[in-house]
Amino acid sequence: MKAFVYRGPGQKALEERPIPVLEAPTDAIVKITRTTICGTDLHILKGDVPSCPPGRILGHEGVGVIETVGSAVTAFKPRDRVLISCISACGKCEFCRKLMYSHCSTGGWILGNTIDGTQAEYVRTPYADSSLYHIPAGADEEALVMLSDILPTGFECGVLNGKVQPGNTVAIVGAGPIGLAALLTAQFYSPAEIIMIDLDENRLEVAMKFGATAAVNSADGKAVEAVLKLTNGRGVDTVIEAVGIPATFELCQKLVAAGGTIANIGVHGSKVDLHLENLWDRNVTITTRLVDTVSTPMLLNILRSHKFDPRLLITHRFKLAQILEAYETFAHAAKTQALKVLIET
Repeated sequence: MKAFVYRGPGQKALEERPIPVLEAPTDAIVKITRTTICGTDLHILKGDVPSCPPGRILGHEGVGVIETVGSAVTAFKPRDRVLISCISACGKCEFCRKLMYSHCSTGGWILGNTIDGTQAEYVRTPYADSSLYHIPAGADEEALVMLSDILPTGFECGVLNGKVQPGNTVAIVGAGPIGLAALLTAQFYSPAEIIMIDLDENRLEVAMKFGATAAVNSADGKAVEAVLKLTNGRGVDTVIEAVGIPATFELCQKLVAAGGTIANIGVHGSKVDLHLENLWDRNVTITTRLVDTVSTPMLLNILRSHKFDPRLLITHRFKLAQILEAYETFAHAAKTQALKVLIET
């Protein structure tokens, strides 16, 4: 089969690999029909994720058709169409019982990290019964790919952790795919204002089309002043960090109102400063999280009701044979105006 392989920092290739086989009775082999690229994949290619060794097939998102299942799999059978969760959950360990699937003692984020992933024609998915989802009849596969990771990540790590409430004011720092996913799902709770902050004017325009009430270009260094003006000097109830660099986390600390919440989504590869000298008396909550995908069944129901359209996040489409081009497009989003790229096998 064809597979996209990480060969070491800065090195990647589309290779021929053997079709995976069942290794445990709880496994399923899925023939991939559509997958995508995540910002985390770019971190791996830079060498920033030491748990992912050279030779690994990347990817942790996708939809497909079950080819075969292990003897312990009871909820799925061959030819079932399935959504693959980015998180593999045994469903039995201490963390899974707390619904912290991302910290599953034998699972978590392993696809495309510590085991081969979904950017291939076939993938082995551990713990199939608790890590796959049946695709509803008539559901659009392109939309469903967005439910593997990006939408539950934006929703759980940003909106739920950020305690977004009706009538609240929300700021989202970073209008990339994750920030836009948080924007789409924040609207479930009817906040009064959602202010998007980014350096890229095109992404800010997209955010306004997606439902943001205001857009602030932070290139001039005056984002704090702009947000304070929009909120009558108060700041925002929830600020969602969706970039993962020191400057944006510092910005979040300046935007949050007294009693507010800073919800971090971004993957931070460098240390950041926590300004307790300014925050110690502000009743501020700071949250961190890796997506657990506990919200996936709910998001599937909302998708079925046509209350939102995840396809809005897709800007480019490629075949698996073009995945090297897809990576270049996604990695140079400022030039290509890419959000999510869809890859069809």
